[in-house]
Amino acid sequence: MKYFETKKARIEIIPMIDIMFFLLIFFIMITLHMIPSSGIASSLAKSSTAMQLNQPKVVLSVDGQGNIGFDGRTISASELTAMLQQKGSDTVVTIAGAKDTSLQHLMAVMDACRAAGVTQIGLAARKE
Repeated sequence: MKYFETKKARIEIIPMIDIMFFLLIFFIMITLHMIPSSGIASSLAKSSTAMQLNQPKVVLSVDGQGNIGFDGRTISASELTAMLQQKGSDTVVTIAGAKDTSLQHLMAVMDACRAAGVTQIGLAARKE
């Protein structure tokens, strides 16, 4: 008798796959918002002629006391020169100086870069 036959239970897998993809996308989007943007905490000088340049290979920060920051740590001018010599002369360097940084401190960092053979040096500024 066909009426009393038991049917085999079936697990539908396609709706489960849809839910898993939705959860995957949800967690990816949440994770992207949790990752802090990497940058330099600096109060840049303003310029009316500032332009967007290509992504630099090395970004240095210089504070008002002349401390050079690279990758979240403070380095000296000689350490900077040695590091840039290892990277090569085709390295692009951007210097982000704070508003209160003196020109002499910026020139000391530029001299350390030039001593390493770097010729592409830019100054970071905020557009007015």
